[in-house]
Amino acid sequence: MSVRLQDIPGVVPSPVRPTTSRPARVIALGALALAAVLHLGLALHVAAALLLAFVGYLVAVNLTYRHLGGSRVATDQTVRALIYFAFVCAVLPLISLLWTVIEQGAVRVFSPAFLNQTMNGVTGKHDQEYMDGVAPFVGGAYHAIMGTLIITGLATLISVPIGMFTAIYLVEYAGKNPLARWIRFFVDVMTGIPSIVAGLFAFALFTQIFGIRDAKMGLAGAVALSVLMIPTVVRNSEEMLRIVPNELREAALALGVPKWRVVAKVVLPTAASGLTSGVTLAIARVIGETAPLLVAVGYARGMNWDPFDNAMNTLAVYAYSMFTTPLSPAVRAPSLERAWAAALLLILIVVGLNLLARLIAKVFAPSTSSGR
Repeated sequence: MSVRLQDIPGVVPSPVRPTTSRPARVIALGALALAAVLHLGLALHVAAALLLAFVGYLVAVNLTYRHLGGSRVATDQTVRALIYFAFVCAVLPLISLLWTVIEQGAVRVFSPAFLNQTMNGVTGKHDQEYMDGVAPFVGGAYHAIMGTLIITGLATLISVPIGMFTAIYLVEYAGKNPLARWIRFFVDVMTGIPSIVAGLFAFALFTQIFGIRDAKMGLAGAVALSVLMIPTVVRNSEEMLRIVPNELREAALALGVPKWRVVAKVVLPTAASGLTSGVTLAIARVIGETAPLLVAVGYARGMNWDPFDNAMNTLAVYAYSMFTTPLSPAVRAPSLERAWAAALLLILIVVGLNLLARLIAKVFAPSTSSGR
């Protein structure tokens, strides 16, 4: 004998959710039509028209599904619509940014003049002649590209050993002693410091060592970026080391292996994928910094291969300088083209680093398949 929920006193069966999403699709098409009418017919701003149409969509979805499946289904569909709306609000600015940078910078980013030339000897006269059609486009960001790679590479060489060994100490040796708590506290504080403070710190440090005249150099910029990188490397490395199973450590120690060899031969290889991807993401986080490099490194129009002498240039500083101080105030277009191209190239480098991090994580991830 079967007992139905409806026959049990005090039990209210949960309404069955409609198996089709056709009502929501029809309402969405109606909301888009309403937005078009508000924008084209009433000359309402496109953002305001879409917002009003979405509010109407929410009301219509709630009422429709309340009639079809009850209040629970109506609430579920309404919250689902709000989640989709939040996702669209998060993605649209990114898409708009990428579209704008690609549209404005793609003209120059792959041109030989931009990739192979520096700004040495380029003046507003050259931009005027280019706009008049009597001379080719000159002036590029070769020195800024190389400066970005040199300064970021030095910052990585400084930050990765310090951050990695700090994380190893916190996870493998420190335990819960007071020093570990203070280290974690200062790492958290360093994570939130403004980037300009890191630049001021590096400039003040090198001023004390080399004097105020010779303080601006590529190494100072690397030190400023390392101040920003170290907390990220420490926190990421600490988390990656903590997820290594303790059973692996205990098995190696039970065989009489010294602690340092357990860390070097067991723990680090197991966490290699997370560690390398975290370092790559830390590099991507600082490669676009502008304020600390303006303070600590300065601006150079030509190529400087020596990070221990004189100012250098980076893509972020190059884009900022071209936008704020064009070569010719009367002819801003060539300088703006250089700025947009530098911004696009910087985005491409960051995207490449993120893809590299994913590839490294996939290649070095420990195999979960059981072999025979």
